[in-house]
Amino acid sequence: MKRFLETVGFVIALAGVCGVVRELTDGWFGFMGLTRLLTENVGFLEGRELFANIVIAVLGGVVLIVSDRVPKS
Repeated sequence: MKRFLETVGFVIALAGVCGVVRELTDGWFGFMGLTRLLTENVGFLEGRELFANIVIAVLGGVVLIVSDRVPKS
């Protein structure tokens, strides 16, 4: 379970950071389309894409921190 949480946390954090870079470069960095699908298709996130990607990156960091507290099995 610990390895799974580490992997999921890393992927979420990477997607958030890629989304932040994409927003700051006006779409030049289109490596990860996951966050673009989330932020452009959800109506209440319109105009708040940068904030949403920062929240996604922080959420990934939280999952990584939580994975350290899970006992190794």
